[in-house]
Amino acid sequence: MNIIRSLSRSRIFPAIARYQKVSKGSVRLFSCFHPRMSINKEDYYADTDAPIARIEASKYFGDLTPKEQRYAHYFSKAGHWGTRVVMRSVSPESEDIYDLILTIHKAVKGDYSELKKNLGERPVQQWLEYASEFLANLGNYKSFGDVKFIPRIPLTDLKTLVQSTNSEAALQLFESARIAIYSLDGNTALMGSPEKGQVSGYYLNLVTKAEGEAVDAALASKGIMPENIRVEKATSGNKFIVHVASAFTSNATGYYPEKIEFSIEGKPASLTFQFGDHSKEFSHIAESLQKAKQNAANETEVKMLENYIAAFATGSMNCHYNSQVYWVKDIGPSVETNIGFIETYRDYLGTKGEWECLVAMVNKDRTKKFGSLVKNATEFITELPWDKSFEKDRFTPPDFTSLEVLTYAGSGCPIGINIPNYDKIRINVGFKNVSLGNILNAKSRKHHISFIEEDLQKVYDDYCTKAFEVQVGIHELLGHGTGKLLMENGDGTFNFDRNSPPIGLNGKPVSTYYKPGETWGSVFGSVAGPYEECRAESVAMYLITNRKLLEIFGYKTTEEQDIVTYVSYLSMCRAGLLALEFYDPENKKWGQAHCQARYAIMKTFLDAGEGLVKLEYTKPDYSDLVVKVDKSKIATVGQKAISDFLKKLHVYKCSADVKHGSEFFETLTTIPDDLLKFRKAVLAQKLPRKQLVQANTYIDKDGKVQLKEYEESEIGMINSFAERET
Repeated sequence: MNIIRSLSRSRIFPAIARYQKVSKGSVRLFSCFHPRMSINKEDYYADTDAPIARIEASKYFGDLTPKEQRYAHYFSKAGHWGTRVVMRSVSPESEDIYDLILTIHKAVKGDYSELKKNLGERPVQQWLEYASEFLANLGNYKSFGDVKFIPRIPLTDLKTLVQSTNSEAALQLFESARIAIYSLDGNTALMGSPEKGQVSGYYLNLVTKAEGEAVDAALASKGIMPENIRVEKATSGNKFIVHVASAFTSNATGYYPEKIEFSIEGKPASLTFQFGDHSKEFSHIAESLQKAKQNAANETEVKMLENYIAAFATGSMNCHYNSQVYWVKDIGPSVETNIGFIETYRDYLGTKGEWECLVAMVNKDRTKKFGSLVKNATEFITELPWDKSFEKDRFTPPDFTSLEVLTYAGSGCPIGINIPNYDKIRINVGFKNVSLGNILNAKSRKHHISFIEEDLQKVYDDYCTKAFEVQVGIHELLGHGTGKLLMENGDGTFNFDRNSPPIGLNGKPVSTYYKPGETWGSVFGSVAGPYEECRAESVAMYLITNRKLLEIFGYKTTEEQDIVTYVSYLSMCRAGLLALEFYDPENKKWGQAHCQARYAIMKTFLDAGEGLVKLEYTKPDYSDLVVKVDKSKIATVGQKAISDFLKKLHVYKCSADVKHGSEFFETLTTIPDDLLKFRKAVLAQKLPRKQLVQANTYIDKDGKVQLKEYEESEIGMINSFAERET
């Protein structure tokens, strides 16, 4: 389940001032006060020697018909038009940095040799490394962790580099963004809550948590979904402006009222709507999708695209909802696509979505394997550790496809997706699972595998991708795909027996459920994202011992099945340890949903005791720390631990028990000192995250769609974006 401007400080209590550009180019300034926290700049430097891998797409793109290639091309163009939308949701300065990167590149015509000759190899390389990481994340905050990164090149050297390009435009952009590029403190180093001084492009001034939640509730009361909005508080009174992403600059749909009156902590408040946020981009998006529509494969795709176009023109999330109904019904397309404000991980309230777009080709051989998993899904679901009352009355087998990505427009490409996120569609129509094969298999330079014993390095390296493929399949299909939310319908009926409710974890009938208009995300708020990822990951760990399931993925012998299971446990616990990097101990804040989820599972295995999982070391600085798993106890101690844990996660979610569910999850993921002590060792051994270079498509003079791939380098990354802008 799955888009991405300065600072002034006083000496003691810094006034953090930010500007936010909105669609019409106006500038809004706001400030808040927070005490300065100590910070080590070296922890925030851009990666050096980062692995860069090309997303291989040419083979599968070449297998498409000319019509399918045109469809993929125009859909990709639509997705890429949202690049700036992603950056505006990250930080105020991101768009200016993006323009600076491309303007410098244009000024030197993609050749940095003269700059290196005049300024030296190192500073230019440091700039290129920062630029590449920025583009890979679509902003100056890591998409995996939401932590800021800054250039290694000193500010004075960067100024010299910019001046050496003889570009007035580049110099202006540098002057506009230079302070924000390098600024760091314990608050602005993180994306999150504006109230805490953290950075968020979803709020155009200081909006407190109570205010943000009240605005979300007010929207929900009118049936308005918040994924495509940004929130601004007026300069006086409890008045709010909801900026709607749309090509049109006025209300062109009955989906939105003129005004909503509500209250915040007992005080009257109101909100109005302003249309045309990102208007320029969304006009181009609608235009590109109109051209894609002309190359649609069938009537279902036509209707899907018509609703996409209406959604992005008017801002109506009802239209986007309808587009996803048709998308689910579009079974087995040669070109798989999806677009919109999809995942809400980066909004600390868990309601505003990030722009993303997927365009991919089907890998028919691997899809056949996943088809067997779908065929046997019902059998595997019955083995999960919860009563049937907490499971869908009828499991609708989804379209489970292995894809080769052509385009992924967003802050970070996943390896698997389970969408749509609309609960009613998932329950009543279905959903799709996709595994992104060329993302999973993208290779680059190899590094020593941290926290794995030396004699296990080879077996881990040989099987970690294989084990992960199995985990992803289970995670997306049986993880996100399972569970029945107990809810009251709009007509006053219930989807469960209200007179005899299911029995909860305390042995008594459940007393909580989802009211009309409520969703999983709106009820559980900011915890919903990591909680659900944890539940899905736990389903994968619970079923990873199932030999029939492993056979489906091609592991026929007991020996090989045991290796896959063992490496899965090792990999999950290592991931839980590595997750410490993404926990901010001063703010007690997690920066990445999947990391919080994996830490929770590792902690569950550690707490299981009996030597199932151990963290062992001999050196006082923990530099020789390793993860150990007793393979003989996986089927007993491990299975019981994950079963008990998963059942709690599932029942709390299904019964809308936000009090006990949130408390349970947040307590488990508050890191105790005996584990927090390992964070420095994790940071000391952290490896740069892999950066993915995507291809571009263009139409040649003969009207044929051509695909262009780029070299696996920082310059290749920049080239791919520079040519995408044309």
